Amino acid sequence: MQTLTLTRATNLFSQHQDDRYLGLSNHRLCFLSVHPASPPPLLASKRHRLKLAFVAKAADSTQPSSATTSADKTLVPDDEFTLAKVSFGVIGLGLGISLLSYGFGAYFSIFPGSEWSALMLTYGFPLAVIGMALKYAELKPVPCLTYSDAQSLRETCATPILKQVRNDVIRFRYGDEQHLDEALKRIFQYGLGGGIPRRSAPVLQMIREEVTEDGKYCLVLVFEAKALKLSDFEKRQAKFTSFFGPGITAAVGKGESENLYEVRLISNTSPNVSSS
Repeated sequence: MQTLTLTRATNLFSQHQDDRYLGLSNHRLCFLSVHPASPPPLLASKRHRLKLAFVAKAADSTQPSSATTSADKTLVPDDEFTLAKVSFGVIGLGLGISLLSYGFGAYFSIFPGSEWSALMLTYGFPLAVIGMALKYAELKPVPCLTYSDAQSLRETCATPILKQVRNDVIRFRYGDEQHLDEALKRIFQYGLGGGIPRRSAPVLQMIREEVTEDGKYCLVLVFEAKALKLSDFEKRQAKFTSFFGPGITAAVGKGESENLYEVRLISNTSPNVSSS
């Protein structure tokens, strides 16, 4: 194609060379015709198509890695309804006040059912008192963050003590000053020699279920302790292991905030051994 174009340009140049008025036009013809012809549309479309296919393939190759990472850290929503998540103080107080209110209204003929007013007042008053007492002694559950990979390992790798600890702190309790009160009392030895004052005791803020780098189940206890340091937890790391054992290893570390400390209770049961 390029050889034919050059030959044609040479003929045009020799034909119009003697023409004095079109000399500039001859040079323009020679200059424009020397350039090689543009590639056929079919080749151009193939080139663009190959380029687009390469980009699409590169984008697809990066997708599996991000999907795998997000799947490992997917939070499991805690939407399961259990009686442990219900406050009996709220139920008793609400039911008792309702019976008292309607009983007084029926007694003074404001509401119908005056013949039942005595019965409603009789049961409404003790229910309201019991509800107020339960509400006063109530200890609310702490938040629990559970990752999907840790949830699958809980039944097979978590020890019975770890399961009990998790179930105790995520439900309403009555009569306890704080969660894990007995465990913290023995570990930190409130008011004893070498211990800490009770007013400086750490307070459990939340728990977290996750999987360690070597694939073991781990229950993380997050405490808030404004009067303690990381060294106070590190020197009692062995006591955490012995109290929440057997079958676990405790590791102590600093939390995300200034006054937060994490106690990681790692199960020694390997997923491979439990599955076999």
